[in-house]
Amino acid sequence: MTLLRFLEILTWRDAVDVLAVAIIIYNLLLLIRGTRAVQMVFGLLFIGLVYYTAVLAELPTLQRILENLLIVLPFAVIVLFQQEIRRALADFGRNPLWGLTKQQKVVASFSEIVLAATTLSTRRIGALIVIERLHGLRNYIENGISLDAVVSYDLLINLFQPDTPLHDGAVIIQDDRIAAGGCFLPLTPNPELSKEFGTRHRAALGVTEETDAVAVVVSEETGTISVAVGGKLRRGLRDDTLRPLLMELLGISEPGGIAHTPIGQVATRFGDAIKTTRIRRK
Repeated sequence: MTLLRFLEILTWRDAVDVLAVAIIIYNLLLLIRGTRAVQMVFGLLFIGLVYYTAVLAELPTLQRILENLLIVLPFAVIVLFQQEIRRALADFGRNPLWGLTKQQKVVASFSEIVLAATTLSTRRIGALIVIERLHGLRNYIENGISLDAVVSYDLLINLFQPDTPLHDGAVIIQDDRIAAGGCFLPLTPNPELSKEFGTRHRAALGVTEETDAVAVVVSEETGTISVAVGGKLRRGLRDDTLRPLLMELLGISEPGGIAHTPIGQVATRFGDAIKTTRIRRK
């Protein structure tokens, strides 16, 4: 009887309201899935549970302490979830419904990147090449040396030669051109990252955690080629595996052709279907 009464007073506005809230919560959960934010959410829920228990058990001291803590909780949430908030706003801003989004540029010169990466790997010369997709990398481009040059094998090789000014920084490719070299990128704050990863790998993971860029890393110690995207890393790539992976991530079905696979689906396949390396402590 109660259910029938509920259905009688339910209007289409209520249904739309509930559906909108459900969609928002679902997307927020997708946003933090597999990140450290999950543990933080559980911590916040635990604090709320303790406060509710203190109210029921009439524990005034504990209740007063938690009430003072809840006053600063909104600011703590902003600090703790700043990375997830930036990512959510960036995803919201690139929604095609707004008509203001930047279309992903197909990197027609990805073959030059593959050839340069494999050559640097053979010579055991460290390198970090970041390819911009939808999220802009202007902040990182501005802290490097502006180049605005055509992407070419020879230039990439020369940029990463040891004892050159731009050797230690990252090269950022934007709109199918080398926008800048010697760029400094944010390092991943992941505490579970293995000590075997150096600054280049940490920077590659850091920039792909904050943006949707694709980062190609060549290890100076081992010559191993890795690709980072979405905060995940795939290692041990060669020419025959690096090329198809970049083609998929950059939306290229074949030389000169464009694949119509949405970026979100590509990132999902990269993280789920492709066997990725677990970056935990040994």
